[in-house]
Amino acid sequence: MSTYSGLPHKSFRFKYILYEKKRWTAFITINRPDVHNCLNLESLRELGAAFEDAAWDDGVAVVVLTGAGNKAFCTGADLKEWHRDFLPNPGDFHKWMGVFIETFERLRNIGKPTIARLNGMVVGGGNELQMSCDLAIAADDVYIRHVGTEHGSVPAAGATQWLPLIVGDRRAREILFFCEKITARKALEWGLVNEVVPRGELDEAVERMVHKLVKKLPECTRYTKQQLNFWKDLSWAMTIGHARDWLTTHTGSDEVRLSIEAFMNKQPVDYERIRRTSGGVRTAPETQKQRKKKD
Repeated sequence: MSTYSGLPHKSFRFKYILYEKKRWTAFITINRPDVHNCLNLESLRELGAAFEDAAWDDGVAVVVLTGAGNKAFCTGADLKEWHRDFLPNPGDFHKWMGVFIETFERLRNIGKPTIARLNGMVVGGGNELQMSCDLAIAADDVYIRHVGTEHGSVPAAGATQWLPLIVGDRRAREILFFCEKITARKALEWGLVNEVVPRGELDEAVERMVHKLVKKLPECTRYTKQQLNFWKDLSWAMTIGHARDWLTTHTGSDEVRLSIEAFMNKQPVDYERIRRTSGGVRTAPETQKQRKKKD
């Protein structure tokens, strides 16, 4: 066996993901259904290891990425981890973000076609994860949503870079500013997914797509993928380092702290309070009519 061969999937002892290889396909499942398959540090590291193995295994032609259960594909970063680790030590976010970036880059540069099997809600970094895949098939009852501007983050690990390429500038702004749910049907209409099927037909649809991809030339497919990645790679390379530093710097800010604490306490964010206190503004500015009354 070559040093650069894949290992038997059973040799991995993953805690937060499931990994299986069969019929020219690597199946990778985020296995944290109790927290809607959100991503903590260890799950990111495990995903990175699985992506590397699938890339090195010549017996793998296609990679299918999904989430455990039927409620969530992935809901992005683990906010409980943020609350525990980064609010008291904001500088540590820079280290976490480094692992996040490496994991996503391994997926995008895996050298083989990748399919996102969208089995449940796709939120925040979960949408950035599925956009890192080449193709996506969704069950008809799922939705896609970003929540960064509601919950104290900036979706700059793929969304700000790639959504304008995929759905267009105005729709990207709508998705990221409003933080509203995008139904599977609307996602299909906007080009955010390739196919929408009834939930009971999801695995069959994925299998059909895998079969089409296996019946293609591996080297030609790999280089076609590399060329198609150009605009994604360019926008990513020009912005991700800056985003990592900005997010680290602002992890200790009032906006992030108050938003994360509201999430942890299952309370709405007091946006008016944040607006009044940001930049040293403690009260809403007086109107000219109010000032005349005082005089």
